[in-house]
Parts: sequence; C-alpha cells; structure tokens
Amino acid sequence: MSVMLGLKNAVPLTRAIWSTPQLLRVNPSILWFLSSYMNRFQIRDVDNHLILHSHLPHLNSQAYTRFVKEHLLARTLGPSHAQIGLTNACPQNCACCYNKNRKGRVMDKDTIIETARGLKEIGVVWLGFTGGEPLLNKDIVEITDSISGDCAIKLFTTGCTLTKSLASDLKNAGIFSVSVSLDHWTEEKHDAGRGYKGAFKEALKAIDIFKSLGMDVGVSAVLSREMIRNNQTEEFLHFLISLGINEAWLSEVKPSVEAFWNEDVVITEEDRLKLVKLQDRYNKEGKITVNYLGHFEGKECFGCNAGHKMVYVDAFGDVSPCVFTPMRFGNVQQEPIQDIFAGMKRHFPSENGCFINKNYRLLGKYSGGQTVLDETATLKMMEEVRFGPLSSFSQLYYRPEKRPELMAVKELKNNPGETV
Repeated sequence: MSVMLGLKNAVPLTRAIWSTPQLLRVNPSILWFLSSYMNRFQIRDVDNHLILHSHLPHLNSQAYTRFVKEHLLARTLGPSHAQIGLTNACPQNCACCYNKNRKGRVMDKDTIIETARGLKEIGVVWLGFTGGEPLLNKDIVEITDSISGDCAIKLFTTGCTLTKSLASDLKNAGIFSVSVSLDHWTEEKHDAGRGYKGAFKEALKAIDIFKSLGMDVGVSAVLSREMIRNNQTEEFLHFLISLGINEAWLSEVKPSVEAFWNEDVVITEEDRLKLVKLQDRYNKEGKITVNYLGHFEGKECFGCNAGHKMVYVDAFGDVSPCVFTPMRFGNVQQEPIQDIFAGMKRHFPSENGCFINKNYRLLGKYSGGQTVLDETATLKMMEEVRFGPLSSFSQLYYRPEKRPELMAVKELKNNPGETV
C-alpha cells in the first residue's frame, strides 16, 4: 500500500518540498517516518491547498513551514496543536459532549484573540474552533481573520445557523478545513444521539453549503463501541462517500463525562486496531480520506500528546490538556496561556496511548462531583497518574538525555511536594 500511495503522492510531495525546502534538513530517520506515515493517505488538492488530512496544516502553507521550522528543526517545547471553545452555547444536547455543563465567565473577543496569539507564540500551527457551536459566536469571522495566515484554522460545527454568506466570509477569513458533526447515516438515530430534532438535516445542509464554496469538507463522527464491533462503521463510510465529502474524521466515544466512566463503553486495543485497518483500506481505495484519531495518537504513530503538544482552552478560559480531559490547570482570564501551558506540561510527557481512555477511572475518584476538576483536584489526580512508554515517533524525536521536560516530570513524580 505504501508504494502505491507513495507514487500517487510523489507530485504533491514535490510541491510541498518546493514550498518548504527546510524539510530536507530534518533528521533523516524522522523524515523517513513522516514519509511512511504520509503514504497511508492520498494527498488531495483542494483549492490549491495540498491536504494530507485536516489534523495537519496543508503542506504548502505558511503554517506547515512553521511546523517544520519550529517543531521538526528547532524542537520548540511548546504545543503544535490547540483547540479553543468560541462559545459553550449549543442548540444540541449530545450525551457524549465533552463540554457538557462547563461553567464560568465567557471569554470576550479580545481575550480569545489574545489567547490564540499567545498560543501561536509558543508554537501552535494548527488551531481548532469548537464549542458549543462556534458559529453562534458573532465575532467568529473577525477572530479567524486576526489569527489565520501562518496558523491553520479548522472549524468543528454542527452546521446549525450556517448561511452561505457566513460560510463564504469564514473561507475568506482563513478557515482551511471544516468538519461537520454527523454520527449516523439515518436521520432518526443521528437526531436522537444529538438530542435535537433536525440535526441531521442541518448537517447535510451545511455540508452542501461548504462544498458549493470549494472548501475542504469533512465529517466529524463519534463512534460507539457497539457501532465499531457490529461492523457498522463501513455502512456509515459508504454513506459519507455518497455525500461527496473529502474526509471522515473519526473518533470513538471518549470517557470524558461521568455517563461514560464505564469499561463497557470504552474501546479496547483490538477495537482501535480494527479501525486503523479500516482507515488504511479506505485510504488505499481513494474515494474518501479516513482520518482516525486513534491511529494518529496510537503507539505506532505520534502517541497521545495531551498537555504536551496539544492544549485546550474552553469558552470560559479554563485550560485543559485536550478537549477530552475535564481537568483545569488555570484560566486565561487570570494568567497568560504561556504560563499556564508551561506549568501543565511539567505533568505531561507524551505517551503511546490515549490519556483519558487509560485514566478515566481517576476522574471519578477525584472529581468530588465536579464537571471539571479544579486545580487542586487535578494536581492530586496527577500524583497518581503513571505514564506509559513513548510512541514510535516520539522515540525518534526525543533522546532521553536531551529531554529536560521528561526529567522534570520524573522529578515531580518522585517529589510531589516540590516544584520544578
């Protein structure tokens, strides 16, 4: 498969290298790893954007050039990826929503922009807009325009309230890719899962609007363990292919809220590998890009980088390791994101599997009824967390003797009463 896809990718990869010649200075072992990873996908040309998948900046962009310079060459300690909740308001009521019942004082436009710029300063090259429903933030176009350019902006949306005029404004402001939430191929089941009658029709309408503008359009889907084990994922993918979208961005249900702190709903390694094989088979066929998060963060690829190369800021300014981890390390309305991330990262070395899938039981132990663990409960929980080995990429990227932040985490574990 790698040889066949490699041949199809030869021309766009040449264009990518022409756009970012610094790639040729990357460590050969890392470059070989990335090349092998890229060959599991078909690079697509959307409006002259070379897109591997929507979890990376397009390959001929300023954002990708920054990724190469700052992360592959300079080895910055900051994050490469981040998500920001533009609002917690949403007409839908999804059972598995990771933002369910979060509370606080909503960030204003200036705080969001300042936070996003702070994230870019410490290395973020890919930024996801989420919510709630981000389209409900009346300043979304201005926010996008103020931070795009050298940062890839992806929009996660239910499609509710979208108009063609707004979609056009978002494209012109710099949104490079959109993922519309769609979890089932039948209207009845999707609407039921979303707790909102009309969710299915709103999603399909949004997909058509974004497609009409020539944008990179995908579907963001949350798969239940039952759906995976009953081989319903393929039926779903066939439906998505019929919609003519570019990408299926897949994730399993995460145990982020109390209703899912149950081993009967959390996937196993066997389930994960089943989806990885499915991803590879569909990518080989080339009818749609299948981008499974569990592959990207799997031990054979980049591992889980929550709190390490990924950071999440919710609509109220609370900072968490990722969107799936209801843990608070600070608030950007009280202190700069740069300082909060530096403190959080001391607790989070990268590891070879999903942090929340492994540690959700500890949420129940330390939550005390809180939807999001406060800073005290978070730090107590982290004293009990034990991280696994590095992923294949991280083993190449890091050398233990040159990785001071790993030594800092180890020291903190050995001396939990001390600061590092």
